[in-house]
Formats: sequence, structure tokens, C-alpha cells
Amino acid sequence: MIGTFDYYRPHSIQEAVNLFEKLDLEEQSPVYYSGGTEIITFHRLDLIRPGAVIDIKSIPECMEWKRDDSTLTIGSALSLTVIEKQKGFPLLSTVCSEVADHTARNKITAGGNICGETFYREVALPFLLSDAHLVIGGKGGVREVEIHELFKGHLQLNNGEFLLQLRVQRPFLEASYISIKRRRQWNTGYPVITVSSLYYQNRLRLAISGLYPYPFRAWELERELNRPGTSEQRIEEALKTINGLVLEDEEGSANYRLFVLKNILYDVIEHLGGEK
Repeated sequence: MIGTFDYYRPHSIQEAVNLFEKLDLEEQSPVYYSGGTEIITFHRLDLIRPGAVIDIKSIPECMEWKRDDSTLTIGSALSLTVIEKQKGFPLLSTVCSEVADHTARNKITAGGNICGETFYREVALPFLLSDAHLVIGGKGGVREVEIHELFKGHLQLNNGEFLLQLRVQRPFLEASYISIKRRRQWNTGYPVITVSSLYYQNRLRLAISGLYPYPFRAWELERELNRPGTSEQRIEEALKTINGLVLEDEEGSANYRLFVLKNILYDVIEHLGGEK
């Protein structure tokens, strides 16, 4: 069963920040809430015990979808279903369409997925590939920072801060892309590996979920895949750069994950990179 907690739904950034500060001082362990799927699940499992949740879906900036001549702005509290239907960032729409099932995607939000604690968090991949900028709200006001400065396996926000928006520059929205998800079983089961790739400025960019216990931009693999050589040579050298703790769970062993990744990389190169 779910224990009790106080629920708040502020209508502005400042109201949310003030609420968090007040509740934190009262030692209620407040958390920001957009989709709530992970918070509710973890609460049921007694892994978190918030005394209060602050729902950010009534804050206009968190629900915004806006594109001008140079930038697409995506509110952090937009559901994956809404993002999938917008089609303004094709790679992101593709990734969102593959997360969980349709019912879950109606509740899961972009910010909730990126800020979550599960291993996979595939929604982060397109933003890592596109050098997205994050708009963060907190006690000090609103700040904007490139994703690579804050996303180190997890989004490293200061206490009381929350993700308002993500901004992607137009050239990334129009770049060629591919995203491949491999599951062990079922169309909606947990993935073994998800690989997303953009072809930008004549180079492959690569981001991976399911290899390590967190999603990441695969800088070292990219470097090898963009060198001259055959697909086989480039992939073999790229795989040698993997030196982290590869996941082992019921979805697949470390060796199986590496086998799946290797085959996905052939598909990526065939689709975007070709032989060199």
C-alpha cells in the first residue's frame, strides 16, 4: 500500500521553490512530481518516504512546447505520448514511442524519465546527442546549462531545484538518425540495450542505455566509429573502449549485452555511417 503524503500543485516556479524550501525546513522530505510513476512505485516498495510531493504540471513553463527559427523548447512535464505525437524532434519521438506501453507513456514525462533512478531512462539519449540545454528552476532563480555539465549518469541538481524545460537547437532536429531498442522478450518488456545515433557534421554521435546502470553519451565509442576503416574494424576497436561495469540482470548477462550492442553497431553504421 501507499503511505500518506501531502500533495501540492503550485502554479508558478517561485511558488514551487518556496513550497519546497518550507517543506524541507519542516523535514517533510519533499519531492517534485510530474508524471509520478516512479515516485509511486518506489513509495510502494518503501524505497522512498516523501512527506510531501510538489506537482509541477500546473506551472506553464513545464508544459510548454514551442519552436522558433532556432530552438525547440520542451516542457519537462509533457508526457511521452504528447511528445511522440508532436514529431518536432523525430529522434525523440521515436525513442518516446518505445518506452513502456501506451498507458504508461500517458503518465511518464520527459523530465520524470530523465531525472529518475531506473537504469534505462532512454529519453535522455536524444538530449545527450543534441547537446541540449536544460532550464533549471531553484532558489537562486532560473538558470540554463548544457546537459553535459549536469548529467553524469544522473541529473545532478542542487537541493530544491527542478527541471523546467529542455532546449534543442534546430540543426539537431533535422539531422539523420536511428534508434534501435533490443528486448529479450515481449514488445513492452524492459530493454536489453537501446542505442540512439545522430549523424551530425559528418560524424556519428552515439548514446546508449542498458549497457551500464545509467544512460550515457558514448564519446569513446564515437571516436573509434568515426575513424577510417571497415565496419568490422571500427566496431571491434569501439568495443575495446568499454571499461565500465556492464549490467548483469534477468534481462541479460554482460556478455549477452555486449553481443547485442555489437550487432546494433553494424546496423547503425549501415544506416548512417557506411564503410570508410
